[in-house]
Amino acid sequence: MPNIKCFAMNRCCLISVVLLLASSGPVFAQTAAKKAAGGPGNPEQRAARAYEAALANPADLRAFLARMPKGADLHYHLSGGIYAESWIQAATEDGLCVDLASLSFTKAQTTMQSAPPQPVCGDGKVPAAKAYSDQHLYDALIDAFSMRGFVPSAGVSGHDHFFDAFCKFGCPRYSSEWVEPISAHSHAGAWLDEVASRAAAQNEQYLELMETPDFSHSALIAQQIGWHDNLNQLRADLLARGLRDDIAVARAARDEAEVSRRKIEHCGEPEEAPACKITIRYLYQVLRGFPKEQVFAQTLLGFEAASADPRFVGINYVMPEDGTTSMADYALHMKMVGFLHGLYPKVHISLHAGELAAGLVPPEGLCCHIRLAVEEAHAERIGHGVDVMHEDRPYELLKEMAAKHVMVEINLTSNDVILGVTGKDHPFPVYRRFGVPVALSTDDEGVSRIDLTNEYVRAAETYSLRYADLKQMVRTGLEHNFLPGTSLWREPDVFTRMAAACATDAPNAAKPSAPCAAFLKSSEKAQQQWEL
Repeated sequence: MPNIKCFAMNRCCLISVVLLLASSGPVFAQTAAKKAAGGPGNPEQRAARAYEAALANPADLRAFLARMPKGADLHYHLSGGIYAESWIQAATEDGLCVDLASLSFTKAQTTMQSAPPQPVCGDGKVPAAKAYSDQHLYDALIDAFSMRGFVPSAGVSGHDHFFDAFCKFGCPRYSSEWVEPISAHSHAGAWLDEVASRAAAQNEQYLELMETPDFSHSALIAQQIGWHDNLNQLRADLLARGLRDDIAVARAARDEAEVSRRKIEHCGEPEEAPACKITIRYLYQVLRGFPKEQVFAQTLLGFEAASADPRFVGINYVMPEDGTTSMADYALHMKMVGFLHGLYPKVHISLHAGELAAGLVPPEGLCCHIRLAVEEAHAERIGHGVDVMHEDRPYELLKEMAAKHVMVEINLTSNDVILGVTGKDHPFPVYRRFGVPVALSTDDEGVSRIDLTNEYVRAAETYSLRYADLKQMVRTGLEHNFLPGTSLWREPDVFTRMAAACATDAPNAAKPSAPCAAFLKSSEKAQQQWEL
């Protein structure tokens, strides 16, 4: 895996953004930012002037925003965040093969006992290791696993290519059997290190990663029990058959991955990597494209896991929203989540909703997914929310989301390459106009070949955002993370007055007062906000 670790700036002081920009980068950045960093005003005003200067040149803007503290990325699929190059390396280490017709990884038929062992692949397949001696194959795999160089053609849209990529490099076969082309058991620590290192290099501090632990046992008992409409009884039946046994499996997988990550990053040692400072938590991914009894079983398992293991801070539903089963069972899925929310009220909920566009589904299919997620499933955050203006009574919905402080996870590049929705057609400005909280996120930075800085550059250039607008979104992300504890801020989404315990403290104080320190100790959420 390429080493992407690099210097990560101390996040605690906004003026350091200006000073770093002034001392590095292109000549224009040096002169313009130096000039902007000087002069009258407080640190934020000087940082805003440096940002305005950087807006004149895309390269300068990228350099400025890479260093800007960006807080959290709250909408991040772990498997989609891994770059194709890392998947090729993992497949080589696991002795996998490449099906040349589909450009996907497959298990070897057998392994030759040699030094090193060589996979025997069969007709139409070659060892994944061949990619390192065949540049054409290497490039073809990267293009198949990502949106690099993709051009839509007859019958193959960006939507299709994007979602097809996942089962080419590593999606498990989700059923009563758990079959993975690439063993997450062997590589999960390296993958956590990859995403944490990339986050540290961009001055992020917190990630919520969507992950699907092995739930094969729960899927099997769900299949055996079958579906019935009495959700109370169905839950009781699943628990009686041992559904909770899969919690230990999920916990053990996280334990192993995090131990491996800390070892790779030398955390706690003198030479520890900047990535060690990135806080990672998980959203339990539920796969909604499968039979309803399996979806309910996995949703129940997600609520149970989040109740038992504090590293799982909430749940989310994934797989294409326009899929046949996803569309047909959407209202039922929201009913499932709402029902379980009543039994597990402390478990947080973020839902993919409105990742749709006109023409992708019939007009009536755009009527109400976001509304159902907010009102029926009690979602605290909405992922994507692209079709909001196609919903029934959209303005009323926007006002309701603003009043309830339901945050929208905005994924500009993802919405462009999958849905073809961008620029003035994207509802991002509408959400902001109605006071709906928004924060930028990457969705699948590996498949999209982006990072979080790219999303800030895109937003700044497309929507003429001010430095204060970017800072508001950064703070919004940390305000709406699912860590336990009370917010640092006195009012939701109003970042002008800190909680009473910290009201007399300066935001950039090196050491908080005793009352503030006690408050921060009681709240992981506030700790992250104070760090920013």
